[in-house]
Amino acid sequence: MTSQSGISMAVPMKNGGMEKGKVVFYVLLSGVTTGIGAFFGALVGGISQEIISMCLSFAAGAMLYIVAGELMPESNTLYRGRMTALGNIFGFLLGMMAMSL
Repeated sequence: MTSQSGISMAVPMKNGGMEKGKVVFYVLLSGVTTGIGAFFGALVGGISQEIISMCLSFAAGAMLYIVAGELMPESNTLYRGRMTALGNIFGFLLGMMAMSL
């Protein structure tokens, strides 16, 4: 797990009033589960390319659901402007151009 993902978990928990010991415990616990998932992914991924493609498709769909269902409406509520929509459109187009390279 990278340090950015640990920080992105720890800061909201700490700002929400959680005590430091619990914050450290939950961040470490999420790192352990990431390692376990990577281990099983390496085992399953060695079976066939089709399994890898199905797993990646499922992960991409889950991320799209989270972004479209949770993050975009929340950003529109918080900022009430066009910049969030323009940022989403620009980011999507940039990602699509990067995939075509």
